Amino acid sequence: MTITQPDLSVFETVESEVRSYCRGWPTVFDRAVGSRMYDEDGHEYLDFFAGAGSLNYGHNNAVLKRALIDYLERDGVTHGLDMSTTAKRRFLETFQNTILRPRDLPYKVMFPGPTGTNAVESALKLARKVKGRESIVSFTNAFHGMSLGSLAVTGNAFKRAGAGIPLVHGTPMPFDNYFDGTVEDFIWFERLLEDQGSGLNKPAAVIVETVQGEGGINVARAEWLRALADLCERQDMLLIVDDIQMGCGRTGAFFSFEEAGITPDIVTVSKSISGYGLPMALTLFKPELDVWEPGEHNGTFRGNNPAFVTATATLEAYWTDGSAMEKQTRKRGEQVEQHMIAITEENLADIKEYRGRGLVWGLEFHDKGRASRVARRAFELGLLIETSGPESEVVKLLPALTITPDELDEGMKTLARAVRETA
Repeated sequence: MTITQPDLSVFETVESEVRSYCRGWPTVFDRAVGSRMYDEDGHEYLDFFAGAGSLNYGHNNAVLKRALIDYLERDGVTHGLDMSTTAKRRFLETFQNTILRPRDLPYKVMFPGPTGTNAVESALKLARKVKGRESIVSFTNAFHGMSLGSLAVTGNAFKRAGAGIPLVHGTPMPFDNYFDGTVEDFIWFERLLEDQGSGLNKPAAVIVETVQGEGGINVARAEWLRALADLCERQDMLLIVDDIQMGCGRTGAFFSFEEAGITPDIVTVSKSISGYGLPMALTLFKPELDVWEPGEHNGTFRGNNPAFVTATATLEAYWTDGSAMEKQTRKRGEQVEQHMIAITEENLADIKEYRGRGLVWGLEFHDKGRASRVARRAFELGLLIETSGPESEVVKLLPALTITPDELDEGMKTLARAVRETA
């Protein structure tokens, strides 16, 4: 692909230095459809990034776009705070009937604000309010958001340093397989809880990702998650599952914790819950935890009605016919894994490990700088991929759930070439 030098001057002179993704993809995007993005010069890119997981159903999905346009053209309510609207009612009814009831999940639904970190902040606040304790346990390499409460339970040292103040009331524990299987699960955590001299304040809750996305595609075993849920129950701690990136079908089932057979006390959902990339977040919790006073936690943009419209259309289009979407995602994941096996066999000396579930995969290299070089070369070849892990040592694949088998093959072959050409 021949790429002319785009005019980036206004971004470089006016926009803050904090920008990141655009540095790895130095072009100006103009339009997008399905799993393809196009820059202003007409160059085509296959998207294995999907808005960091907020576009599980692709760019400008025709079904969702039609629902949104129809709603806007009839002057449907756009901004509603927490007022009752027809769009919100239809979403709540559809979410309850399509997602919650079939899974026997009794959750109340809270709209905390439009982003994932809003959901996490409200979950932490609620846990502390319910239990009357301040400490929250999180895990090594966790990522839960960029506001102060979420950063306090995030592991990445670079992101934590951006806070500029001490991040308190959070305690990290080892994530699954942190010690490469040499240490019994939760032995350290449980001993601290039971030892009156440990210095660990009794936690209100534990927050966990079933698959750590930003942390490097670290996949928790189902038995580890079940043991964690059991520990929380025995020790009177709430279990919060952060399903912001791994929910909405990313790992196969609608919620990523379904495979483990657990029912968290609180679940945070965002990114692809609107289906169309519109800002929207949910905090779900068991009814007995609904101890909020009216207005005790709010946010101006928690009533994003266009997002309710596309969210409802998404559930109706992709989640009403049993397990079809789940089966398709698992099948696509098996397709990715076969390519991962081939890439690993071709580069045995360079690749440390590949890992993933459903349609989230990571490829880790021994050379920690290799992943960034692979992502850069992939962009030159017309493929958008990002890196993850504490040192950006993992190539992260996050294609849309609606991607076709041919597009998956195309992208994985491009990835294989990028790996080969950065050796």
